Amino acid sequence: MDNDGRSCDRPPLSERGTNVLVVEDDEALACALERHLTEEGFDVTTVPDGESALSMLGASVFGAVLLDLMLPGISGIELCVRIRREQHAVPVIMTTALAALDERMAGFDAGADDYLVKPFDLGELVARLRAVLRRDRRPDSFYLVVGDLRLDLLSRRAWRGFAELELTKREFEVLELFLRHPGVVLTRRTIMGAVWERSSTVSDNVVDQYVARLRRKIDRPFGCSDLQTLHRVGWRLHVEGAR
Repeated sequence: MDNDGRSCDRPPLSERGTNVLVVEDDEALACALERHLTEEGFDVTTVPDGESALSMLGASVFGAVLLDLMLPGISGIELCVRIRREQHAVPVIMTTALAALDERMAGFDAGADDYLVKPFDLGELVARLRAVLRRDRRPDSFYLVVGDLRLDLLSRRAWRGFAELELTKREFEVLELFLRHPGVVLTRRTIMGAVWERSSTVSDNVVDQYVARLRRKIDRPFGCSDLQTLHRVGWRLHVEGAR
């Protein structure tokens, strides 16, 4: 694997939105991923560690990042946090052999868009990549306002009244879904399909935990109960005056 971020004798990547950065320290796996993704029409760059990934992200434009959790030096979790902190909006799919709920939650909270547990099917990987690439193209330079809840989808900031809400990336996306559908009952499967792209590694319990965490941030500190539970059905955002 070359020090400049290219491996397997691949040429430099182009500037198309199908550029994928693979961060994987297993050279055999990295080359296998690069070969398969190239055959599927992606332009692929592979790097073996977090420092190299940050360098590549600072120098090139990528459509998505495929990020291994267990990396030498900077961990995948820390790397994902730094990617988001440095204002890289590139979609991140995290991969790992660790399937525990806590590991998946940590990955999502760090800013990952999706999660694949090794060993994974290469066809599923391609489908996930195409899904996050489609999602990343949606218009996002506007506000969503429902009652006194407000989201800035460009800066990814949220407020209740004049108070700014401290939300993780995934909490923001769940709240965005509720604000796009005020008064509508959203089931677990609806939320999972919209926010997690029906990931096979996301359980109903993960959705429940994120809704509960969101309620603790947008309702309880303000004496509100707008994020309502409908037993055995789902949840609904009820805000007075919402259309």
